[in-house]
Amino acid sequence: MPLTENSGQLVIIGGAEDKKGESIILREFARRAGGTEARIVIMTVATGLPKEVGDNYINVFERLGAEDVRVVDTEDREAASDESALKAIAKATGVFFTGGDQARITSILKDTEIHKALHQRLSEGLVIGGTSAGAAMMPDMMIVEGDSETNPRIEIVDMAPGMGFLPGVVIDQHFAERGRLGRLLSAVAQQPVALGFGIDENTAIAVNGTEFEVIGEGAVTVVDVSGITHTNLGNILKDEDLALCGVNLHILPHGYRFDLKSRKPIV
Repeated sequence: MPLTENSGQLVIIGGAEDKKGESIILREFARRAGGTEARIVIMTVATGLPKEVGDNYINVFERLGAEDVRVVDTEDREAASDESALKAIAKATGVFFTGGDQARITSILKDTEIHKALHQRLSEGLVIGGTSAGAAMMPDMMIVEGDSETNPRIEIVDMAPGMGFLPGVVIDQHFAERGRLGRLLSAVAQQPVALGFGIDENTAIAVNGTEFEVIGEGAVTVVDVSGITHTNLGNILKDEDLALCGVNLHILPHGYRFDLKSRKPIV
């Protein structure tokens, strides 16, 4: 699926974002969602502790002055067509997905009325944010799980359909902290996409149109395999080492931007 340009924005967080101090990333999400007029819906579908996690984010966004903050918790697919949830999303200026298990997000929400409503609202200007699992599910193909701190091999990463808010890429989170370069390269090499984004903890990419800006204390690692000169992908078994030659790599800290169409940093 090609990259598409929406009227809305995405704030995609690598996990473990600051919630008690300056809260730079969540502050930026709230600002983009309308500031003191923001109406924020917190989606706790990924977590098994929806009340505790939801209350935590309510406290943060209320402290930052958002006009209205509420939790929508969908325990099963039947709840993903709930009228009150759909009305909350229809009125929201920002929707935020918490961390947890990205497979739980897609198993409950994908291709439901809530999923359709989110895509429609994104095209109209909604800001959608997500942290950790809420970041991993953003592309049309997502990393479900995989080994960290290892060299690239086919077997180290499991992929599945994501929510499709940022198609044509692969996203990995907790990136530097868990040594996930090998699994991101493995994921990108096996997908019909050119770009992979590894987002560190307390770090985010804010996507607006066909550009993103890096926010936070870590960095974003961009791997681009569009110019690859050699790979042994077609000749190896799944437990054998993957060769990748000619991969382009960028390390982008806070304030740097990236053009998704040209696949180039903006410096």
